[in-house]
Amino acid sequence: MSTTESLLLLLDQDFMGVTIGLWAIFFVVIASLMILDLGVLNRKDTVITTKASLGYSAFYMVLACVFGAWLWSRMGDENGMDYFTAYMIELSLSLDNLFVMSVILAYFHVPRKYQHRVLFWGIVGVLVMRGAMIAAGVVIVQSFAWALYLFAAFLLFTGVKMLLMKDGEDESIEDSALIRFFQKHLRYTKEIEGHNFFTKLPDHKTGEMVTFVTPLFMALICIEFMDVLFALDSVPAVFAITSEPFVIYTSNIFAILGLRSMYFAVAAMIERFKYMKYALAIVLIFIGGKVFYAGFIGHISPAVSLGITLTVLLGGILFSLNKTRHEID
Repeated sequence: MSTTESLLLLLDQDFMGVTIGLWAIFFVVIASLMILDLGVLNRKDTVITTKASLGYSAFYMVLACVFGAWLWSRMGDENGMDYFTAYMIELSLSLDNLFVMSVILAYFHVPRKYQHRVLFWGIVGVLVMRGAMIAAGVVIVQSFAWALYLFAAFLLFTGVKMLLMKDGEDESIEDSALIRFFQKHLRYTKEIEGHNFFTKLPDHKTGEMVTFVTPLFMALICIEFMDVLFALDSVPAVFAITSEPFVIYTSNIFAILGLRSMYFAVAAMIERFKYMKYALAIVLIFIGGKVFYAGFIGHISPAVSLGITLTVLLGGILFSLNKTRHEID
């Protein structure tokens, strides 16, 4: 058997529901985008303008839709609709993540021209961590079918909690145990050393030159850990829609790519979307309730789920923009 035949045979092998070849296509696309982003378009440290940010966002969203259309044709109608439903839910749930990223970057005084570098490497971490979380979720759901009901109950609890939460109840970043932990256990300098994550400085006790982490690295690891916390909501929500790992992972990654590229345009006006939490709460309650409905009464088609999700999220966006229209200076 030739090397080419062996490679084709390998690519045709099944891995988590689809062929290795499909996984390879997805990762080649993502790797190409990352190389183009940091290696070509943003090779120099520059401030990302609102226009450029919106342009990147539109590109990633169009790409996500093109990929979704290709997945639809390849894996069928149900998986196609599930992909777009999961994509929209992840995109919407990550809006709060944008606000947290903005607060973290401001807290560590990361200059705007270096913020893109932090967010870029944050995406690299997300690729790995989301993959691990989704793989673990697949194993749990396949081994213990009842675990899906735990996910659904968690979504119902989270949705009700979001509906009842009052404004101003969120913990401030200064009080974060995560921030205090890293500042205590890492050699940390508040000085910005260009776009570097690490720098060499004299040790406070010995005077020897040792490695310190810069505010950029502190911001990066805090953003990564916060993403894991946010994933505790979004990953169960997607599992309640579909159990196909390929659909779950690709929709998650494309949503994160699109939202983080939108950061520089949205971060300054994130307050305009503060009432979106009520729409998101309703979506979480619907998705959680759908699992119990499907288990004890009957199946809800992906088309119905997609339609309800779209309607609620669009209604939330319009309501929030209308409610906050007088708050613009």
